[in-house]
Amino acid sequence: MNNFNTSILFFFFLLNILCHVKAFNITNLLNQYSSFSNFNNYLTQTGVASAINSRQTITVLVVENSNLSPLSGKSQDVLANIMRVHVLLDYYDVQKLQKLPNKTMKAPTLFQTTGQANSDQGYLNVTDLGSGSVALGSAAKGATLGSNLVKSVASQPYNISILQISNVIIPLGIDSSTNSPSSSPSRAPSPSTSNNSSAPSPGSSPSPNKTSTPTPSPSAAPGSGSPPEPEPPAADTPSEASPSSTPHAPGSPPKPDAPTADTPVAAEAPTEDHSPSATSVLDVSLIFVAISNLFFVLVM
Repeated sequence: MNNFNTSILFFFFLLNILCHVKAFNITNLLNQYSSFSNFNNYLTQTGVASAINSRQTITVLVVENSNLSPLSGKSQDVLANIMRVHVLLDYYDVQKLQKLPNKTMKAPTLFQTTGQANSDQGYLNVTDLGSGSVALGSAAKGATLGSNLVKSVASQPYNISILQISNVIIPLGIDSSTNSPSSSPSRAPSPSTSNNSSAPSPGSSPSPNKTSTPTPSPSAAPGSGSPPEPEPPAADTPSEASPSSTPHAPGSPPKPDAPTADTPVAAEAPTEDHSPSATSVLDVSLIFVAISNLFFVLVM
């Protein structure tokens, strides 16, 4: 009987461990609230949801569907970075934000980890206005506190907290900082056009040489030896075009510069999908051990 009671206690102990080990899923959590369906779709489309799920401690600031109009027309890259701005890299609930030690703080966001944030674009300014009111905004220079804390939506204490805020937070200059890598390849076509303009010039130079060749034809044999000698200079004119191709080489270096800014972004993706599968295997194995242990105790 004592063994039976011990096995029962051990079984519930394992279930308690499984509840804490199981990873959260931001998509499943937000699926329960239709008013945040568009925000949830943005997180999934941009891949930010996977980055959130790979974290152990996180706070997500969500906005209702009716207040997402500032996001319309944004490119996929800019939209992804705006979504990252709404993810704080620590656990914050309403009580913690209403009791800030210095009444204000500068909180890092997921956008800061990409390496694309300029100055303080990757931080949020959170300020306790008193009487339970909390204002939020970008910490970038010139930004204002344009959003307010509304309520807590869902939470798994010290792992994930989902808080509703009134408005979308878009840091100043985030469009230019996101699109700056793509501007370097656009400069590459400009030198190619200059080379095309130089191409017709050597083509025009041989044309007068061809007109000069009919004139020595009446001289017959004795003059036939002399025309080949002026023709090598005509061959020199293409050689002049070859140095013109060398200035085209410096135009190519901007192309390898473009991918360098994107490498930090791509580094997040590989680590995202492994944690849920690992936890699921652990869950199954622990449940199997617990059930088998209980079975043997009951049989004996």
